[in-house]
Amino acid sequence: MINKNSEISENVYVSLLEDIKKRITSARIKASRSINRELIQLYWDIGKMIVSRQEKFGWGQGIVVKLAADLSLETGSKEGFSDKNLWRMRLFYLEYKKSPKLAQLVREIPWGQNIAIMQMIKTNEEREYYLKATAEMGWSRNVLIHQIKAGAYKSYIQLPKQHNFQKVLPVYLAEQADESLKSVYNLDFLDIKKQVLERELESRLVEKVKRFMLEMGKGFSFIGNQHKLTLGSNEYFVDLLFFNRILRCLVAVELKTVKFEVEHSAKLDLYLDLLNKQTKYKDENPSIGIIFCVEKDSVVVEYALSRSVNPMGVAEYKLSTKPSKELKNLLPAGKTVEKQLIAEYKQKTT
Repeated sequence: MINKNSEISENVYVSLLEDIKKRITSARIKASRSINRELIQLYWDIGKMIVSRQEKFGWGQGIVVKLAADLSLETGSKEGFSDKNLWRMRLFYLEYKKSPKLAQLVREIPWGQNIAIMQMIKTNEEREYYLKATAEMGWSRNVLIHQIKAGAYKSYIQLPKQHNFQKVLPVYLAEQADESLKSVYNLDFLDIKKQVLERELESRLVEKVKRFMLEMGKGFSFIGNQHKLTLGSNEYFVDLLFFNRILRCLVAVELKTVKFEVEHSAKLDLYLDLLNKQTKYKDENPSIGIIFCVEKDSVVVEYALSRSVNPMGVAEYKLSTKPSKELKNLLPAGKTVEKQLIAEYKQKTT
């Protein structure tokens, strides 16, 4: 029994409780992943068995329909073993059987995400990107589809990342930092259609911080916005401050609604210096900065980063190009507009 008069004993107990809670969470995550791997392996095996029997005995589509009916009756699951899902399992096996690398990756993500990638992406290179990203970032099916439609892979291929991590960080940390940075961040979930002030952009991001965390990537924890730093009698404020559990360092994000300029990196360099002296704990790695801007000149960025003492990267962001749901509801349907135009045309010509 805990001695309530002993502060040390109470602290020890709290520490023990937290350790056990972390262990339980870890075990649950591992169990969930194990179950998912077994399920994907099951679907793989079913697809393989269907293909092999069809090839051996020359069976057609009827075998899948019959199997679906019998398996649904046997298992009591109409959705899991429907003829539609059995066809997906068959295609799943055929699509990945010639690529051992992809065949291994598909086991790391849920079936719904696998279906989305299989149906929407056709090249192995692009599939590998989305399979890895989904596993590492923990993307839901909706987030994955959003990333595919936003062209995340094309941005990854066509727009190289710009940072100075190799120059100012140890090799092992530079590689991890590079993986945590994107070349372009998709912020269309903010539903911004026009130029806004930096403070408004910041406010929108804070309001939807959960969605923004998914866009930032794996390991990020949100600390706060407008984090105050001081130098003498001067005060400075970091737009958004994160902690990355993988890199074990603070990550300062500065938002710019204009094209990147050299002074942006100089200002962030100062912020990172102050963060390292005033906010960073002794056992943490050096703080890293990311500048979000609407546009950048690669030559200017390279020059600016070469002059920076602290590790930082510069990335563009994309805002929405489609009307919001609210605006869509206010607009008349396309067919309605078409009928009105035809009616007006007839009135003018009669």
